[in-house]
Amino acid sequence: MAGLLKRGLAEEGHAVDVAQDGPEGLWLATENSYGAIILDVMLPGFDGFELCRRLREAGIWAPVLMVTARDSVGDRVRGLDAGADDYLVKPFSLLELAARLRALGRRDDRSRPVILAEGDLKLDPAAKRACRDGTELQLSPKEFSLLELFLRHPGNVLSRSQIIEAVWDFAYDGGSNVVDQYVNYLRRKIDTPFGRRDIETVRGMGYRLRRAGQGQ
Repeated sequence: MAGLLKRGLAEEGHAVDVAQDGPEGLWLATENSYGAIILDVMLPGFDGFELCRRLREAGIWAPVLMVTARDSVGDRVRGLDAGADDYLVKPFSLLELAARLRALGRRDDRSRPVILAEGDLKLDPAAKRACRDGTELQLSPKEFSLLELFLRHPGNVLSRSQIIEAVWDFAYDGGSNVVDQYVNYLRRKIDTPFGRRDIETVRGMGYRLRRAGQGQ
């Protein structure tokens, strides 16, 4: 099931890590900053309830969606008491799972606003739509995820390794130019047609989305 979920979420533009047991899940969640955590109750090592409790004790507040074959009120209450944000009973559809994750992502409006915007550039993570100056942008899933990353960190320089970790789910190979390629693809869609140069190359460091109002 983990493999199916990873493929399905990746097709929606998410970067996904999979943990095989409770201890590995705890390590991954404390070493990485995740937008959300999907947590199965039945895990080797220690179960999902215990993992969720340990995450909250460690100050990890990423939204947690627990999934289980158990459909008793007691199990749902136990999961919520352990610090989970939502609960999904197997079997479930990928569409429902994706909708639940989007809803969880909107709960903290301070860090995950419903609409991301910088000047006339706007992106709706839930609807998977982006536009500039009122014109809808036709983006691939990876281009969309890259633009979302830039809009979540406007004015900040993002290194190639940071972009790889956020948009793709594999370790950065210093010889790879996949980031440069996709930045160029994105520029051709959000900058060039509008006479803008908002995605800046910061030599030797990475890329930055210029904040609205800054000079060209």
